[in-house]
Amino acid sequence: MASPSEKLADSLAALKKLQDQSMIAIQAKYLSRTHRERLIKNGFLQAIIKGWYLPSKPDEPKGESTTWYASFWEFCAAYLNQRFRDKWCLSPEQSLSLLAGNWTVPRQLLIRSPKGNNKVTPLPFQTSLLDARLNMPKHKEVKVLNGMRIFSLPSALISCGPRFFSQNTSDARTALSLIRDASEILGPLLEGEHSIIAGRLVGGFRNIGQNQIANEIIKTMAAADFDVRETDPFHEAPKISILSREPSPYVKRLQILWQEMRQAVLQNFPTPFGQPVNIENYLKNVEEIYISDAYHSLSIEGYRVSEELIERVRTGSWDPSNHKKDKDQIEALAARGYWQAFQVVKNSIKKTLEGANPGKIFEDDHRDWYREMFAPSVTAGILKPSDLAGYRNGLVYIRRSMHVPPNPDAVRDLMPAFCELLQNEVEPAVRIVLGHFFFVYIHPYMDGNGRMGRFLMNLMLAGGGYPWIVIPVDKRSNYMEALEKASTHQDIVPFSKFLAKLAIQRMEGKTFALRYKKKGKV
Repeated sequence: MASPSEKLADSLAALKKLQDQSMIAIQAKYLSRTHRERLIKNGFLQAIIKGWYLPSKPDEPKGESTTWYASFWEFCAAYLNQRFRDKWCLSPEQSLSLLAGNWTVPRQLLIRSPKGNNKVTPLPFQTSLLDARLNMPKHKEVKVLNGMRIFSLPSALISCGPRFFSQNTSDARTALSLIRDASEILGPLLEGEHSIIAGRLVGGFRNIGQNQIANEIIKTMAAADFDVRETDPFHEAPKISILSREPSPYVKRLQILWQEMRQAVLQNFPTPFGQPVNIENYLKNVEEIYISDAYHSLSIEGYRVSEELIERVRTGSWDPSNHKKDKDQIEALAARGYWQAFQVVKNSIKKTLEGANPGKIFEDDHRDWYREMFAPSVTAGILKPSDLAGYRNGLVYIRRSMHVPPNPDAVRDLMPAFCELLQNEVEPAVRIVLGHFFFVYIHPYMDGNGRMGRFLMNLMLAGGGYPWIVIPVDKRSNYMEALEKASTHQDIVPFSKFLAKLAIQRMEGKTFALRYKKKGKV
């Protein structure tokens, strides 16, 4: 008779066979009841809805959302394809968000299908599907994007409701900016006799500075005897004209979000004293704060490090060639990597204090930070040398976050654009807050993004004359919650206030801090 471990191995083999077929969402019919129950009992499978399952990790804490958020889009595509075949697509509004590069997991995914039943299907962690019984767009107006059936860009812009523009300004402006020429949208506007919608789109194009497209739509519709009355669906002037011919929706959305968030940052972050910085004293203070910074930054990432270990690593009494004698090997390697990275970050700060553009210094030096951070793990044989080669080549997910970082190809478009924004930004506060936020939003590496983001933040602080700040581990939940609000709801205010409070606490002089508290800045 087979032992329990042998039986589990058989069930795992059956699961692996399905995963080797790139099956993410698994229907009950593909696994026997015995295999399903055994895999669920041992934590290798979790039920999503009746008859549908997802592979899971046995060591994942109960109530952990990461597996679900990481698999959300693949699961929904498989479930909807099985249920409706090719007779479904996302709503035009959700289609526009995906076309704009926004893959944040929605609370409710809206589906159109002639076979829909107008009911909500509950999904894990307060997410759901609503399949509305509505007609599909024409076949030529449907495209498949990463497994999701969506409206084409022109069809989605025409079919979406007016509230989308005012409630989802960054996605709407990004989608409009992807139209390269009026001819892309004039055909369906004329064919459907959409004079009112044409007026709304003309106003939208005018709002983002695309006057040529707006004028062409008006002239062509008038020539076809349609009276187009222009209305601005955004109800507010844009922060900047979007004239770039950049083809990447991710880059366009980054540029738009940066401009939309700037003012909120400036309203909630203190200005520095504006006094010359003594470079020697500044670097001395940075060195003195190292132990505290390393302890809190590594602890935020889940490493169980002590100040004693950090001090041992700094003084060289930890031997990387004989790391096995350390009980906490991974923690020791992380601490050593942090110390090595800290040294090159200090050099970057010195160049910034001497007058160099902090955005340019970051672009030139951040790969050195990353290599030093993980070099000890290469020496120990845990990572391959190729792991230090550059930005990630695979998908990555943030634990418990509904934000889905961009795919690897998008990262390679985003990072040069991000560095350009940093270099061109004139306000230190904006570089500090948006620099940290957008780096972790892009998540360019498989690991270490939080530590790198905090190094970036402190480089930008130095460039603005602010002192180095440490994000305390006991404030981790506030920190992560503020980042999540910025990522999923484009609300940068909580994160701005969070960092502002820490900056004020580090500033010298109680008068300065009190002045900003009275203004309600923090």
